[in-house]
Amino acid sequence: MASKTVTLFLAGDVMTGRGVDQVLQHPGEPHLFESYAHSALDYVQLAEQVNGPIPRPVLFSYPWGVALAELDRVQPDVRIVNLETAATVAEDAWPGKGIHYRMHPANMPCLSAARIDCCVVANNHVLDWGRAGLVETLLTLHQHGIKSAGAGRDAQEAASPAVIESGRTGRVLVFGFCTRDSGVSDEWAADQKRAGVNLLSGLSLASVDAIAGQVREHRRPGDLIVASIHWGGNWGYAIAAEQREFAHRLIDRAQVDIVHGHSSHHAKGIELYCDKLILYGCGDLLNDYEGIGGHESYRADLALMYFPTLDRCTGRLLALKLAALRMRRFRLESASADDVHWLLAMLNREGRKLGTAIALDRDGNLSLTAGACTDQPCRCIHS
Repeated sequence: MASKTVTLFLAGDVMTGRGVDQVLQHPGEPHLFESYAHSALDYVQLAEQVNGPIPRPVLFSYPWGVALAELDRVQPDVRIVNLETAATVAEDAWPGKGIHYRMHPANMPCLSAARIDCCVVANNHVLDWGRAGLVETLLTLHQHGIKSAGAGRDAQEAASPAVIESGRTGRVLVFGFCTRDSGVSDEWAADQKRAGVNLLSGLSLASVDAIAGQVREHRRPGDLIVASIHWGGNWGYAIAAEQREFAHRLIDRAQVDIVHGHSSHHAKGIELYCDKLILYGCGDLLNDYEGIGGHESYRADLALMYFPTLDRCTGRLLALKLAALRMRRFRLESASADDVHWLLAMLNREGRKLGTAIALDRDGNLSLTAGACTDQPCRCIHS
């Protein structure tokens, strides 16, 4: 008998390429074409200068650290992240691009270690090593039993959802999208004859209606719909009015149950609209950015794991738990009490603008405690 609730694990950017790739068991070629660094090993050295030696090679589970115990504790039904790197040995670095991320395909068990169900790949790094690199990334994911959303060998595949089936919870459909303001070039858009990403032409009503048509085409009764969007810049808490309107319309018109936003290197404010969850920016979860200065006030070394629980029949949010972590030596560890309170203060400061509040629960985790529909009368359809 199917459960009446579904708990998801959602995270922002998971970047297991470049420096992280170099400490895993099958490091790829380290050469880079950046003005800042010419070898991925430079990023390992930066991290070690700040936080101490990193053992090499590490187990595939190493980068996840305490996150694996948290996943075991919560036991989410579906696990979804944004994969912010290509997984390829291709050498066709995209010309004119300042940064190229890649992980050796043989390191894909790093994602399997966390039992990830779906990697969203509609972002500004999946084509860093060309279209051949994208196709190899998709093939490698699928060979390891990981679904992909937001990119494909043609436009139809890029727009198609990842369908995650579970006898206990029914189906979760993940649609992946990206926007130009996240750094995605028009040249990266998939079309009828070339591989690419599912690039939105804009945050217009026409885009919403196109998405609504895609949802209707694929949705079955009882399905839950996740719209995962790579949008906006890397830094800053401000949420553009057009982003909020677009997210609301996805819920109103396309009957989306969760808007899963990412691109920002730090967490942003959370909104509850018509009982549906909107995450405008989940922040980074895994990366090799230790030792890179310039935006320390955002505390990008802190990360959040998002665990929303939804009513399976209506998609309404029943609860949202957040686990606070810190990245050190390319590995997630528990956040300190001071770090947790910093995140709490930030989420409440930004949440006040969106009508939400966060509190510490008995386990020391963060929980959504208050939220209201921010648009009255609510136009969404409650089944």
